[in-house]
Amino acid sequence: MSDNSPMSSSVDAVCAAATELARAAVLELADAGTVGDPIGVTDDGERFVSHLFACTKAGYHGWYWAVSLTRAPDSDKVTVNDVVLLPGDEAIVAPSWTPYKERIQAGDLSPGDVLPPDDNDPRLVPSWSAGDVDDNPADRAIAKDIAIGRPLVLSIEGREQAAQRWYEGDQGPDVPIAQQAPGACRTCGFLVRMAGPLSLSFGVCANAMANDDGRAVAFAHGCGAHSGAKLGKSAGPQQVAPHVFDTVSVDGVDLL
Repeated sequence: MSDNSPMSSSVDAVCAAATELARAAVLELADAGTVGDPIGVTDDGERFVSHLFACTKAGYHGWYWAVSLTRAPDSDKVTVNDVVLLPGDEAIVAPSWTPYKERIQAGDLSPGDVLPPDDNDPRLVPSWSAGDVDDNPADRAIAKDIAIGRPLVLSIEGREQAAQRWYEGDQGPDVPIAQQAPGACRTCGFLVRMAGPLSLSFGVCANAMANDDGRAVAFAHGCGAHSGAKLGKSAGPQQVAPHVFDTVSVDGVDLL
């Protein structure tokens, strides 16, 4: 809220004295029960002041009414410029607007949604950039073949971000399921090797019974569906002791 301390000598005295005019202007727009006591007058310029009134409307704690008044030079007639409801320092307000692309999270996209990358996305580089430097057609052909016809490929920064995200995520080594796994993914027969720079640390799980089936997993990750997992003795089939009494067949009884 603006400073509501006692008026300084620079505040226009005629406009500052027009408290009732300012209150009447608020009451033309708001219910009488929502307009509280005057809480200050601010100097907004030459012959231009704002009268502040507390807002008593339910749900608007910390808000205040501001009425802008002014007058012409050499005139004592005060006129109303504007009436607004503004939030003070203790007011509850909505958070600052955030662009859609910054609000969206992984998994939010629905069928038909489109989320294009930025024009200068640092995660992507042109696949033919090497050939563009020296204008060598052979370099362009090789780059196009390696990129499988894609105009853009992951940059070094993009690969590093992906590796960091995967390693620190649910497919990394620090999650509880990996900490208690009987073996790491690097030794699992269900691991499918990847190609490219990320193949040094990650593979794809191909175990239909594993939580990470079809996902990139770190070599240091693991789960209970490891190909080398074995049940302990306590988890295997147990031999049941013979019944003391046969409860299935018919017992023969000797007649006296």
